[in-house]
Amino acid sequence: MTTVAVEEVTWQLADLLSGQPTVDGLLDRAEAIAEEVAAHRDKVGQLDRSQLEQVMRRMGEMHDLAGRATSFSTLRFAADTTDPANGALMQHVQERLTSIRSRLIFFELEWSALPDQRAAELLSAPELTFCRHHLEVLRRMRPHLLSEPEERILTEKAVTGPMAWDRLFDELISGVELQLDGATVGLEEGLARLRSADRDKRRQAAQAITEGLAPGLRTRAFVYNTLLYDKAIDDRLRHFDHWLASRNLANEASDQSVEALVEAVRSRYDIAQRWYRLKARLLGVDRLADYDRMAPVAAEEPEVGWDEARTTVLDSYASFSAEMADIARRFFDERWIDAPVRPGKRPGAFCDYTVPSVHPYLLLNFTSRRSDILTLAHELGHGIHGVLASGQGIFHQEMPLTLAETASVFGETVTFGRLLGQTTDAESRLALLAEHVDGAVATVFRQTAMNRFEHLVHTARRHEGELSVDRLGELWADSQAEMFGDSVEVTEGYRSWWSYIPHFISTPGYVYAYAYGQLLSLSVYRRYEENGAGFVPRYLELLAAGGSDSPDVLARLVGCDLSDPAFWHGGLEIIEGELAAAEQAAADAGKI
Repeated sequence: MTTVAVEEVTWQLADLLSGQPTVDGLLDRAEAIAEEVAAHRDKVGQLDRSQLEQVMRRMGEMHDLAGRATSFSTLRFAADTTDPANGALMQHVQERLTSIRSRLIFFELEWSALPDQRAAELLSAPELTFCRHHLEVLRRMRPHLLSEPEERILTEKAVTGPMAWDRLFDELISGVELQLDGATVGLEEGLARLRSADRDKRRQAAQAITEGLAPGLRTRAFVYNTLLYDKAIDDRLRHFDHWLASRNLANEASDQSVEALVEAVRSRYDIAQRWYRLKARLLGVDRLADYDRMAPVAAEEPEVGWDEARTTVLDSYASFSAEMADIARRFFDERWIDAPVRPGKRPGAFCDYTVPSVHPYLLLNFTSRRSDILTLAHELGHGIHGVLASGQGIFHQEMPLTLAETASVFGETVTFGRLLGQTTDAESRLALLAEHVDGAVATVFRQTAMNRFEHLVHTARRHEGELSVDRLGELWADSQAEMFGDSVEVTEGYRSWWSYIPHFISTPGYVYAYAYGQLLSLSVYRRYEENGAGFVPRYLELLAAGGSDSPDVLARLVGCDLSDPAFWHGGLEIIEGELAAAEQAAADAGKI
């Protein structure tokens, strides 16, 4: 295998322009189809099954073209948010697509207005299988839809409203500069240093992050306040009872089931606190500070090269499914990944499914830490999910956020299991288990604590008016302290760290889906451990189903009942079991 330096791992976005040399070429074709579909205004209720199929297939073609243009522009922007040309292109695409989509608002309104019996008759047609669930979901929005003129105004104004604020936030965060060791580095590098084995370096990194966030803090607080109020207006106009209701509807999850999930996790914050107390003992401190949370318990964290990470992840997927490993290999061979850390690049990691006619892309910020192996495995899980689900077509490829983490966490867990199985030394096992428990605590408990922060913030904004920087910091500290208890000190500087988290800005209410997906995936992984190779076909069937049905129905493919309140506690017990294994490894290594 040829050695590859991580700096060489950049994506090839030209695949998104296949058949068209320019983004405007894609948009021109999408606009032409929209004009064709618009001829059915005031006639949707008169369409028979065959005519509805033809309309939906044309709309599918339009969504494919629009999706390719959107992904090309947003991925270019994510790779370098500091290049004005990238921002201008993304804005141009958003403006043109908003104009195109506003012409088709009538379809959703007329379709939703159909009597239930007539809609059911149409949806029973086999030829509409490719879009049936999509059309069913549209009808669930009926109580929250406005008139067509109102919907058009909201759609067109979104370009200069929420989308513009979201872009500004991305640019502000990507431009944050930290002073560390006499050098200027980006926020991603500072966050990575919180994983240092040296507490002084972690403390210095935390101070640098706080200082780096300070100059634009009031601006980011204003951005957030504006979007909080914008959502409050939208929820009022659309008759949503509370701030999270629209997200739950989009996730095809009932308010009650989400509340049950959140309360189940909050009721077991003792697991996170128990872990942090153990970690304090392992690190030799009386009590963790917030900047110690992700510190390695090993004296030295091994450096991992890109080739080693790639080989480890591919071998892990191959141990479960040759088909999944073959798909994963394409991401490396065909340049579907952008991995190196660069100035101006968006922090973090994500997968963009794009559209079924192309393929997904992964963005990473690979810093040669062992945790980056699991991040790679996680994002590849998303990518594999997108490829397998592409057979569902444009309307059903993407799944609700509540299912979107299934493949990613599963792939991460398989990779972790392989790494652990290859490790016999007690100290090395402890280090691996500690990393994995850290990840589970961050994904389940911390994300739930962030959900509580959002709940506090959205509620306060609606009752108190614009929230000051200090008030936002207070609510952030309160929500985090509830999870930490007395196991972690929330430092003064940490009060501003809410301000770099993009989900609060771009997708309000998103974060509970991480806990949902993690607990679901752990339960799915337990089914795999119980059933062995016989489980693999059912799991692949789940991934290939994409978003073609509700999460409740799809979860049954792998034997999971999401309506059972005990289901969430079962996932939490798995995390508690991993914590117990870490405690045993610590004892075996003579650390406690």
